[in-house]
Amino acid sequence: MKPMRVLLADDHILVRAGLRKLLESVPDLEVVGEASDGLALIALVAELQPDLVLMDIAMPGLNGLDATARVMKEWPQTRVLILSMHQNEEYVRQALRHGAVGYLLKDAAPTELDLALKAVMRGETYLSPAVSRGVLNDYVQRLRGEEDTRVILTPRQREVLQLIAEGQSTKEIARRLELSVKTVDTHRSQLMQQLNIHEVAGLVRYAIRAGLVSTDL
Repeated sequence: MKPMRVLLADDHILVRAGLRKLLESVPDLEVVGEASDGLALIALVAELQPDLVLMDIAMPGLNGLDATARVMKEWPQTRVLILSMHQNEEYVRQALRHGAVGYLLKDAAPTELDLALKAVMRGETYLSPAVSRGVLNDYVQRLRGEEDTRVILTPRQREVLQLIAEGQSTKEIARRLELSVKTVDTHRSQLMQQLNIHEVAGLVRYAIRAGLVSTDL
């Protein structure tokens, strides 16, 4: 039986080092790479095509939720287990909606990480007990039965919005996303028009509410 190949995605070096140490003791599992932001993760997944990504939510450049959606779209055979400090149920719902197979809190005990990994290996979904209450009960109704009435942004618009919220200039965003300055300005104008928000501070608040960035960044 081949070991499960795992990628770690977290912008904190010590968190990744601790995770790697824990995972080294798990049978039939191999850590094949690490990424410190969402864009670097996408490049690594394309290169290594791992079986599982342990994904943080609050990462610069491309947050864990949108990175999860990208992974699910382009490499659906790769599973994503969110590992986050956020206990808010909306984050959990968004993670599941974007295709994650589980959601584990960072303050969980190592034994719970082991349980989550075993569940994922069996093809199951795992939620930390602290976040599963209130999520599982209405999971079908809220994720499948209700129409999402929020403004639907394209993946590119979400990327631009996140970088705006992180305080990057138009030129920096253009360089990061390999776009022209004019194209970035167009995306910014479209965002303001679609969201009916006409100042950067409002875009930042919207990005935080939407889970694109976190106040702990």
